[in-house]
Amino acid sequence: MSTVLPELLSYLESLAEPHIVLDRQYRIIAANTAYRSQFSPRASVIGRTCYEVSHHFSVPCDQAGESCPLARARESGQRERVLHLHHTPQGESYVNIELVPLLDATGEQAYFVEKMEPLRVAQGRPAGRGLVGRSPAFQRMLELVARVGPSQASVLLLGESGTGKELVAQALHDASPRAAHPLVVVDCASLPENLFESELFGHERGAFTGANTSKPGLVEAASGGTLFLDEVGDIPLAMQVKLLRLLESGTYRRVGSNELRRTDVRVVSATHRSLKAMVADGRFREDLYYRLSTFPIALPALRERADDIALLALALLERVAPQRRLSLSADTLEMLKRYPFPGNVRELRNVLERAALLADGHIIETVHVERALDVNPSLAPVTAPRTTAADTAAAGAGLSLRSVERAALRAQLETHRGSRAELAKKLGISERSLYRKLREIGEGPDAA
Repeated sequence: MSTVLPELLSYLESLAEPHIVLDRQYRIIAANTAYRSQFSPRASVIGRTCYEVSHHFSVPCDQAGESCPLARARESGQRERVLHLHHTPQGESYVNIELVPLLDATGEQAYFVEKMEPLRVAQGRPAGRGLVGRSPAFQRMLELVARVGPSQASVLLLGESGTGKELVAQALHDASPRAAHPLVVVDCASLPENLFESELFGHERGAFTGANTSKPGLVEAASGGTLFLDEVGDIPLAMQVKLLRLLESGTYRRVGSNELRRTDVRVVSATHRSLKAMVADGRFREDLYYRLSTFPIALPALRERADDIALLALALLERVAPQRRLSLSADTLEMLKRYPFPGNVRELRNVLERAALLADGHIIETVHVERALDVNPSLAPVTAPRTTAADTAAAGAGLSLRSVERAALRAQLETHRGSRAELAKKLGISERSLYRKLREIGEGPDAA
């Protein structure tokens, strides 16, 4: 086996982050103390292959369906970065990997130095908080979060209601140098237009009727941290130009003041709308759109990551019923995987919370989920086949995701006997989102 220069070993030992050195045959020929303490405190890894240690694979990652940084570095001759799900003493965890090839005297790649940093904002196993998942769609989204998190770039989160946009915003904040400062959430959909500017930028005493004292705004509260603009598509046009000024210059004025104030915030925004379509319709400023979408991230719908439902269900049950140690029967899990979940993860949480209240034992059965959904098990929402991204691409040849969602909503309407507010709560979506969906299927209050 190859030997490593003592100078390189000394340098690796001085680094706080876990590092290993690999040869061209994927064998680990050196590991610093930080690596040994975090990833292999009990057994030596020297002489073993990286793919066997980290993944328990018998072949290199690229031959097992993963992205292999060493194989990529061999082709590119450059530094490579990937996100992997590794086996660790604490269980499977997401790890950021950065691999650099080292050249010998002839200019050939001789060794590879690999740095590993655990990504603590997401888990590949049930967890009490944070992002949970391991499906390909989830991992693609998470890799983008890991790449942009440490930067100062503005991020635009795109996805349906209930896909976890606020959790992703929290993950971006936690992965950034601003993590010690506040993450301030602005719910743009709930702020009345006449109060929007005051809430965002603050106001001076006497600026308007009822302004008896000066009040700092949410932008000021987020200084040094992250400002999360949820449902940014609902920002009034008149406010969009003032938000643009904030993004371009870091300056703003309180309502009733001529004083120009400065703040240092990173902006993360989210929407379920098509901002491009809104720009085309003149309902959203094009310059603001490009400022907000420096780095867009699409969040997958739950039906696109149905393989994560088992992990998500266990994690959500721990959150809604932490004292009971609940689990799902195999039939219940299959039922949940087939259900289209128009309300996404938020709806799954609500269904599980209701099912937990209906179950007396430690196992949630299909009957509990059927009652929680308040639908007959023979209806389409429960028995409909799982819809994938391929189905969306082939929408012209069969059911589209939108038609499946609409069918599920119509089925709920047929059986629901309560108010619209109760239906929204059952679906795990806001009343605003429910009324929008009802209008789309001709069932809204303004339908003919």
